[in-house]
Order: sequence, then structure tokens, then C-alpha cells
Amino acid sequence: MKLPVSLLFAASAAVLSFNVQAQAAKPDLAKGAASYGQVCVACHAADGNSTIAENPKLAQQHPEYLVKQLQEFKSGKRDNAVMKGFASALSDEDMRNIGFWLGSQKAATGVAQNKDTVRLGERIYRGGIADRQVAACAGCHSPNGAGIPAQYPRLAGQQAVYTEAQLKAFRDGARHNNAQMTGVAAKMNDREIKAVADYIAGLR
Repeated sequence: MKLPVSLLFAASAAVLSFNVQAQAAKPDLAKGAASYGQVCVACHAADGNSTIAENPKLAQQHPEYLVKQLQEFKSGKRDNAVMKGFASALSDEDMRNIGFWLGSQKAATGVAQNKDTVRLGERIYRGGIADRQVAACAGCHSPNGAGIPAQYPRLAGQQAVYTEAQLKAFRDGARHNNAQMTGVAAKMNDREIKAVADYIAGLR
């Protein structure tokens, strides 16, 4: 059965439109690198492996997660005056290009520093805290800290100081852009948070 010419034309136009949209959506890594070099490099290092303990390593992070965070800094859903200023200057395309460029960079490994609490950190990360219904971190962020693309961020090798600060911010209500993390951190004390953050720094 032959399709009418009008239907064939419409189908061809739809395919062409889809291909154009797919090309438009494809990130430009060169532009991402250039934008990153202008906006982000001072705090997060040339390759995204920040050496400043308070600033996160971004290399090899899931691009979609980075885009989400930048959008939420820009909108104010994630409250940080410094990051809001930088993110506000970026378009969605800029964010996507930067996110995918960072995702293409190799993350530097880290090490756990506190031998006295590393077992506690490992126990919580892998098994949670049963009597307080604290879920195991590995359930969402994977046993080796690789995370799940577009859903849960990569944690392996992350700065312990930064991770500790974020967990406390979730717990104390200063960071409120993830209800799941707020619920988890709300049931953890300072020692547990510090131990988990240190253990995460050594994951690889």
C-alpha cells in the first residue's frame, strides 16, 4: 500500500526536524571548555579536580547532575550567593556544554585520612544505620561511589570537607534541593557525617 505524498512529506519533515533537534542538543565540548575556563577554573581547577577542600571536584561528574545544580543555583532553589552569581551568567546551553566537558575529564583519586573512623564510615556507606532507618549510601551512589547517571551524583574521591559540609547543610535545612538527602542526613550525627565524608574521599 502506497502512502499519499502528503504523508510521506510529513514523515520526512518529522525525521529532519528530529535530526536537527538532536544536533542542536548535542553538547559542544570546545565551548564547554572555553566557558569553564572563563567562569569556573579559579575555584575548581583547570581539569575540574579542585585542590581547595571547600570546593567540590567536578571532573567525571554526571553531566545531567551538574546541569541540574547550575540551574538550581541560578533559580535560587540551591542557595549559594557565589554560585548564583556565576550560574546567572550562563544559558542552559552553556550549562550543558560545561557539564558534558566536565563529565569527559578524569577524576583524581583521593584518600581517607582518619583511620580511627574509616570503619564507621564504611559501615554506614555500605549498610546504612538500621535502627534509625538511614539508607546505605551505596544504594544510590553505588558501592564504588560512581553514582547513577542523571539520578545520583558520583561521590568517589570527593573532598571530605565539602561532603561533610553538604551533609550538614542537608541535615540543618540550609540546603533544601533534595528531599531524599535531607531525610537521610537528618538522622545522622556529626561524627557519623564526618566518618562517611572521609570514607567517600577514599573511594575509587
